[in-house]
Amino acid sequence: MKNTDLNQKTTAQLQLILKTNKAIALILLVALLFFMALAIYGLVTKENISAFIAFFAVVCSCWSILPLQIGMVKKIKAELKSRCPSVE
Repeated sequence: MKNTDLNQKTTAQLQLILKTNKAIALILLVALLFFMALAIYGLVTKENISAFIAFFAVVCSCWSILPLQIGMVKKIKAELKSRCPSVE
């Protein structure tokens, strides 16, 4: 979402998007931690590790989505703060 898109949204819309993005980031973090633990467990304990190596690679590549989500939350917070300095 571009900054110009954020400028065109109302404060209520931005607050709703902020809550949604925070929830998505939290769910993504929990899911990635669970899948990472599952992949490491499979690598350590199972004999057929080729599937777990592939699973581990997929989980590692999905970690790159999390900073994008957090960056969007920061942009929305900055836009809300610029509209109303008392909102944090």
